[in-house]
Amino acid sequence: MKKSLLQKFLIASIFTGICTTNALAEHSFKLAYALSKDSHYGVAAHALEEKLDEIAPKEFKVEHFANSTLGGEREVIEGIQLGTIDAAIISTGAVLNFVPQVGVFDIPFLFRDLQHARKVLDGKIGQDLLKEFEQRNIIALAWGEQGFRHLTNNKRAVKTPEDAKGLKIRTTENDVHIQAFKALGILATPMAWPEVAPALQQGTVDGQENPISVIVSMKLNQIQKYLSLTGHVYSPALVLFSPSFYNNLTPENQEKLKEATKVAVVAMRKYVNKVEASGVKTLKEAGMNVTEDVNRAAFAKIVKGIYPDYYKRYSKELIDSIANTE
Repeated sequence: MKKSLLQKFLIASIFTGICTTNALAEHSFKLAYALSKDSHYGVAAHALEEKLDEIAPKEFKVEHFANSTLGGEREVIEGIQLGTIDAAIISTGAVLNFVPQVGVFDIPFLFRDLQHARKVLDGKIGQDLLKEFEQRNIIALAWGEQGFRHLTNNKRAVKTPEDAKGLKIRTTENDVHIQAFKALGILATPMAWPEVAPALQQGTVDGQENPISVIVSMKLNQIQKYLSLTGHVYSPALVLFSPSFYNNLTPENQEKLKEATKVAVVAMRKYVNKVEASGVKTLKEAGMNVTEDVNRAAFAKIVKGIYPDYYKRYSKELIDSIANTE
């Protein structure tokens, strides 16, 4: 009997040791994002997880925190700096408070189309900017994507800048956007994403602006009557990691994480391609009033008038080099 108990104890000890070893070998990390798991952020997060499972089985475990459950984007970035949050897929809106240079990509009417934007982000200009994050205790591994931003509101259809004047529109905490909206006569109201739906429902703001990918995934048609395809700003996203997590990985596992991040970005862009093609139809079928023949040239003309201010902030040479990328 004693021998049997001893054997059981030894077996249990060995099993516990094996489990502990496995647990120590596994790099579990918290991945935060503002939207739902079936959004373009969620698609990227799952693609990242699946690729890690494929190339580094049992090395990584991804804990998903969707729908801003770990806080607004500013709080998430601060968490990454402090090491309380390991990773995030995030818009550039709140990033400007930490790495102001990123704001150059948020200049309205700078990018011609998705292909133009992707070429800039994947090229030297975009890759050099990723390196700037290290100075703010953030590891930025790749540029993701949301698409071109469009205007929604509950007051009226917007076709011209005159139609947009006086509308109280929620914006991200992004000075580049806010400056452009003020030039257009829009009452720009910066607000963290978790506060937006209640503000729209209560009429605190008339509308908001976001890419089709966000408007569809968050079902904003349920609380907004009008969509105008202004396409005023291209909206990148970022895949960020905390140095306290990333720098504790072996060089081999860092490379695996970079590889998985690239796969996540491809998945995000495929989602954006798909929703850009089908999202407007989906929103129309859901009863949203969609203005497709927006006078974008009139909007662009007004915004181009404040480009000299952007030149002072980011340099004319850089802005021109982005605009002229083929």
